Parts: sequence; structure tokens; C-alpha cells
Amino acid sequence: MNMKSTIRVGYIGCGARGQGVLRECLSQMRDVEIAFLCDLSEKNLAAACDILTATGRAVPMTTTHWREVIADPTLDAILFMNGWENRAAMAAASLRAGKYTAIEVGCAYDLQECWDLINAYEETGVPLMMLENCCYGRREMMALNMVKKGLFGEVVHCDGGYMHNCRFVFAPEKTDPAVPNFRLESMEQRNFHFYPTHDFGPISKVLSVNRGNRMLTLSSFASKARGLKTYIDEKFSDDSRYAGKEIKCGDMIDTIITCAGGETVHLRLDTTLPRPYYSRGFCVRGTKGMCTEDRRIVYLDGMAESMTENEPEFFDTYDHPLHREYVSLGERGSHGGMDWLVCRAFIEAVKRGENTPIDAYDTVAWMAIGPLSEMSIARGGAVVDVPDFTRGKWLHREPVQTGKYCLDAVCEDPDTRIFDDLD
Repeated sequence: MNMKSTIRVGYIGCGARGQGVLRECLSQMRDVEIAFLCDLSEKNLAAACDILTATGRAVPMTTTHWREVIADPTLDAILFMNGWENRAAMAAASLRAGKYTAIEVGCAYDLQECWDLINAYEETGVPLMMLENCCYGRREMMALNMVKKGLFGEVVHCDGGYMHNCRFVFAPEKTDPAVPNFRLESMEQRNFHFYPTHDFGPISKVLSVNRGNRMLTLSSFASKARGLKTYIDEKFSDDSRYAGKEIKCGDMIDTIITCAGGETVHLRLDTTLPRPYYSRGFCVRGTKGMCTEDRRIVYLDGMAESMTENEPEFFDTYDHPLHREYVSLGERGSHGGMDWLVCRAFIEAVKRGENTPIDAYDTVAWMAIGPLSEMSIARGGAVVDVPDFTRGKWLHREPVQTGKYCLDAVCEDPDTRIFDDLD
């Protein structure tokens, strides 16, 4: 295998999330050269450059025009850390320019965006990866390991959610008039499950979606929208650009998915009402046991039913090999190390010229939950069919791309290094 020692990366989107990943992850990786930065805000570009120079790196090229990044023939890969509006079209253009392409989490605007991305992938063969960090969460990876070992028996149902008081992202001090607030604009105009991948991504891998299984139907239900409207009215002055905003997106959105294998999935979006803690509500239920984020419990058939928090004991025995090594080396990156691992998964695929562990079919299937939920909510929770973006290939996929960061199998890979500065 002719493996690249260093890759040149274009980085589009230098807002809060973009800066965080740049600071905590990519700027710390010696085999990654950040060659080109792009953002609509000159302030954000300057902040991103400061992050790089603080680590001794050269100032990269900068632009406010994303097509300039895609046109650079020297780049191996492009990461899109910008808002999800128009991101799919940008990613399709990147694939057609021959660049390995990574996109931050989020949903599609409509199903056509998903098909456009798949068409670009199938026409070019260039890999596309959603940077869904929660797929590399320690709890989620232990559950995947236990499912692959058959410890939960046959999986029947999964729960997940994004349950987080996110009203803080609309605080006055966090809003830059030079940059569109894509999340708020979407919530003004649409009633939909706009943030499904933190919960469904790991569940998708547990259920082998797109590899022997697929989503069949989806139903979504939304409450009224009061939480964010109340917050904006209380926090923003009458002359703010947010004054008088009406919110269409419900405060609580529940989505039920059925799968070809007979499994059901319940997802919940809860980001605009007061709540005291963050949770992804991750839960796997099988015929022989379960694991649940709630109370941090793993239960196998035959154990005492009066359980206390026992997750650490199961980490001792069933920790995924990737996390066992990662914890032993000392975690880096934000969000408990998930950001580092998902970035490394993408970087290693680019360096090796291999497909990504979250591939194009995974990416668009997860993105499609947004527009599908909007259709269902508009029809009073009606059942809608989920398109088969694999066009039948889910039944007979190519062999799994094995390796340290594989999410379709549990792999031992001691040769691939998590940190490249540990000599």
C-alpha cells in the first residue's frame, strides 16, 4: 500500500465548531497540513489562523469564497465545518473535484440533496464521510462490541436522542451579524427533526444499516414551539435582528423508524426547553440483555433486576479495542475524545486511499431523516417511506473496510497509531 505521510487539507467553516476542531484536533496532528481556510467572516478566519500559528504552523491561504478552495489542485481533502444550508451542494462539488470530502453533522435540506450527493459519489468513486463523532463515543463503541459478540442476543429496539439545552447558541454575545445563523433560520421556517445523527449514527452501525439492513419507514411528531421564542424575547433587545422572530420548529420532536430487519428505533430531539443535563439517551435492547445511558447500566439476562450503575465494570471487560488503547494513552480532543477519533478515522482513510468508515451511503441516509421528518410532521405524523440510497446494494455490499476505526466490524489494529507524536 502506497500510504501518504502527510496530507494537505482545505478547511471550510471557521465558526465556533470549526475553530474547536481545528484547535483541539487537526492543529495537533503532524501528518495534516491545513493549507487553505475559508469562512464568510474575516474575524473567524483571523481566529483560525491564530490557532494554527500558536502551534508553530505557517499561515495558510484564506478566502471567503468556497469554490477557490475546491479549485486548489494541491489539496488531498476538504472538510466542511460550515452550516448545513448549501453544504450538500458544496460537498458534491468537492467530490466532483476529486477531493476526499468530510462534512460536519447535520441534516439535508431535501431528499434531492441526498440523491445529488450519492450521484456525485457513484460517478466519481471519491469517498464522502460525515464526521459523526458520537459513533466513536466510548459507550456507543462498547455497545457495538457487545452486539457483535452476541451478548445482547438479537437486537429488537434502540433509543437515542439529542437532549440538550441549546438555547445558549443564540445568546447575544455568540451571534455575529456577518454570518447567517443557519440553525435559527431553519427553525423559523421548518418544523423537523434537524439534528438526528448524534443519536442515529451509532444506532445505525449497531443495526448494520446499509449493510444487510436498511430503514423502511419513518414517522415524526412535533410539539408546539414555545421554548426558543420565550428565550429570544427575554434575551434580545427590540432593535436586535432576532426581535419578533417566530419559531416554527417544535420544542419536542419524536421520530419512530422501522427497519427491514424488523427493528424499531425511537429518536428524540429536545434542545429548546430548560433541562438540567445533556443526554443522547442511547439504549440498545435485545433478547438477551440491554445497555442504557440512563443510569449507566448494562444488563444481561439472568442478572439481578435491581441494578445500580455498573457500566465501569463492563468497560473493564468489553471496552472496544480502540477505546481500550485510547484511554491507556491519555485522551485528547474535545467531547471526551470523540472529536479526535472521528478526525483520525477520516485522516487515515485519506492517507491510505481507502473508503471511510462512515461512507457516502451512511452519510446521506442519516441526513435524510431531516426532510423525511418534515414530511411526516406536516401530515400529522403520517408514515413516510425512506428511500434506499444504496439502490439495492444494502443486501450485497462490498467487503467491510477493516482497520482501527472500522464501525462495521470490531477490529484489532495495533499498527495504526492514534497519536503521531508518541515516539
